[in-house]
Amino acid sequence: MDKFERQKIVNKISIITIIANVFLSFIKIIVGIVGRSNALVADGFHSLSDVFSTVVVMIGVKLAEKEDDETHPYGHEKIEPVIGKILSNILLLTAVYMGYKGIKSIFIRDYYIPEKMTIFAAVFSILVKEWMFRYTIRGAKKVESSALMADAWHHRSDALSSIGSLIGITGAVFGYPILDPIASVIISIFICKVAIEIYIQSVRALIDSAADKETIKNIKKIILGINGVIQIDELKTRIHANKLYVDVEIAVDRNLSVSEAHKIAEDVHDSIENEIKKVKHCMVHVNPFGE
Repeated sequence: MDKFERQKIVNKISIITIIANVFLSFIKIIVGIVGRSNALVADGFHSLSDVFSTVVVMIGVKLAEKEDDETHPYGHEKIEPVIGKILSNILLLTAVYMGYKGIKSIFIRDYYIPEKMTIFAAVFSILVKEWMFRYTIRGAKKVESSALMADAWHHRSDALSSIGSLIGITGAVFGYPILDPIASVIISIFICKVAIEIYIQSVRALIDSAADKETIKNIKKIILGINGVIQIDELKTRIHANKLYVDVEIAVDRNLSVSEAHKIAEDVHDSIENEIKKVKHCMVHVNPFGE
């Protein structure tokens, strides 16, 4: 997939989710105010925060697709995991705040009985946010974007928040108002876990971690399948945002001419970059076999 198609997919997903979030936030805030549900109002502002995070994703992916230049000869792809880290922090802060509010409500017994119409608004929010999560995560996997993946989980956190609101509102309506703060605390723990996982994934893309074992296995298979390669002396890989760099040393017959050895190295280079699409660049060094 070329960068223009990738950018087009990210923009389409982002614009659709922004429109959906603005609409959903408006519905939850209005219904929450009219129906006397502080949980639903807070949930509405939570959805509104997703608009900000989606805009940040659009900007991050756009910057990441910039061509290599003199000051960034290896490209700008690492801007994406930086954005992923920012969004994971937003997600973590949101979860901590939700947990704090829930614990505070439990201890000070800040309970309330909302109107029944707020139940329907919460159910509607869950359905819409879950659709947004599935829609966004499919796109994130397709374009291999850590920033878009973080944004998808932000949608899921909002869906979980709405589930907490639904449980709390329903519990309050039927005589169990304490269910609202308890649910929000439990949900906040799960959101914290997701935020930490996204943060770790983004860090891995920034500190030159190696590719997964399956990818390394495929690279070795490709190299050893090239005519003239006797063995692999050394193989290194490093994750570069959604791309991969490969450095390999191969051993060839010591009696080959420079041109012949260069041709084998070229075959290795071209095969790896053509067969494994996420490889941005492959560097091949040739050693004489036995030395």
